[in-house]
Formats: sequence, structure tokens, C-alpha cells
Amino acid sequence: MHQRQFTKTLRQNMTDAEQLLWKHLRAHRMDGQKFRRQQPIGPYIVDFVDFVHFGLRLIVEADGGQHVDSDHDATRDAWLRSQGFALLRFWNNDILHNTHSVPEAIWAALQAQPPSPPAPLPQGERGETTTP
Repeated sequence: MHQRQFTKTLRQNMTDAEQLLWKHLRAHRMDGQKFRRQQPIGPYIVDFVDFVHFGLRLIVEADGGQHVDSDHDATRDAWLRSQGFALLRFWNNDILHNTHSVPEAIWAALQAQPPSPPAPLPQGERGETTTP
């Protein structure tokens, strides 16, 4: 299966926990921040790492029991961290039963992220003087 078709399949078959979490993250509902779901990042498809905010390099992951002590997850997480991503992991049970604490934890992580550096001013507006 091609990567594009695989990610489409993942989006169509989200778990109950992923669907609930997506209700909080989609459509800029979390302080106007844009999250994407099941996005390819390098050699990994964001299915284990369910949601990503590329601007803040923040990944939010909904985990089931199959992720306990997973060597694959540890390898993937190390690679993602080496690329500058921060990861938040929540157990599906917490997402489904602690419906307020998980979004609050994500909100806190968003607030803790440093703001993006400002874009440089265009040439001529930088206060620089040019010599003829």
C-alpha cells in the first residue's frame, strides 16, 4: 500500500481515543493552533504518533496496550527527538476517562513552547544603510 493510501486508511479507522482527542485538536480549537493527524514524518507515518503540530514541533500520541515497552516506539521516539520534536504520550484509557486532564496537559505544553522567531524584515527595512 502506498504511503498516501495508508495514511488515508489510518484517518478513516481511528480508535475511540483518537477520535475523542481529535475533537479537541482539530479545526484550530486548541488556542488557534493547527494540528494534523497521521502525517508522514521522515521514515515514519504518524499513526503511533497520532497528532502533530509542525510549527511547535509537538507530537501528541494516543497509546494502547500494544505500546508498552515497545522497542520500535523507543527507536522512533529517539529519531523524532533528534529531529527536534517534543512528544506527549497519553494512554487511551486516560483519554477516554480523564476527559479534562488530557486536553489541559496539551494546553500546558502549547503554552510552554517558545514562540516562533519573528520573520526577518525585508531588505531596506532592516535599518541598514547601503553604500552607493
